Amino acid sequence: MKTPATDRAVSHGAAGARDESTRDRVARSILTNGPSSAAVLAERLELTPAAVRRHLDHLLDEGLVESREERVYGPRGRGRPAKVFVLTDSGRHAFHQAYDDLAATAMRFIAEAGGDDAVAEFARHRVSEVEERYRELLAQAPENKKTEVLAQALTADGYAASTAEAGHGAQLCQHHCPVAHVAAQFPQLCEAETEVFSRLLGKHVQRLATIAHGDGVCTTHIPGPAPAAPVSDGESARTTR
Repeated sequence: MKTPATDRAVSHGAAGARDESTRDRVARSILTNGPSSAAVLAERLELTPAAVRRHLDHLLDEGLVESREERVYGPRGRGRPAKVFVLTDSGRHAFHQAYDDLAATAMRFIAEAGGDDAVAEFARHRVSEVEERYRELLAQAPENKKTEVLAQALTADGYAASTAEAGHGAQLCQHHCPVAHVAAQFPQLCEAETEVFSRLLGKHVQRLATIAHGDGVCTTHIPGPAPAAPVSDGESARTTR
């Protein structure tokens, strides 16, 4: 027969397991969706703001997340920027980030043996297989869906990607990067990836932020269709004749 003390221990253990599960949901939501405020996390996970703040405090104490002011791209509105939470390197490691010392050592060897050009060539070779695989997917997609299809392909490869409208165009956001630590030392990896996006989408895209350089998410701006050229009165008259 269980004693009251045993019952309390079991109850405490169950509560601890629930806290751990919810805390994992909070951290995973930040990983998947990028920098997030406490209010957004509460709404997204259907939790109370107080519960989210409690879990965030625990994650902060463990060094798994950090807070920062929200980065705004484009005109900034009035008021102070919102405080958002992002995963730290330790937090990313908790999600089995595919990085080890061997990869960095190999890249340093390539750089020492062949210089920056050799590193850039390796980076382009690394993404060439991915480019061919993605090209088949995008070839079947309508023009206005290509960015979305690219995000879906990246997500399937572990980059937790999403898209969002941004002015006259869209932003492609990658909330996870399996090679962030190596890319921090060798930006050629990010540059080769950006070049692939440009070729796949047939547009000059612009990388705005990268996880490798301390941002909470890799953000690439995808320009929208070029606006139609205005028709002069003379041209309009000739067209209607």
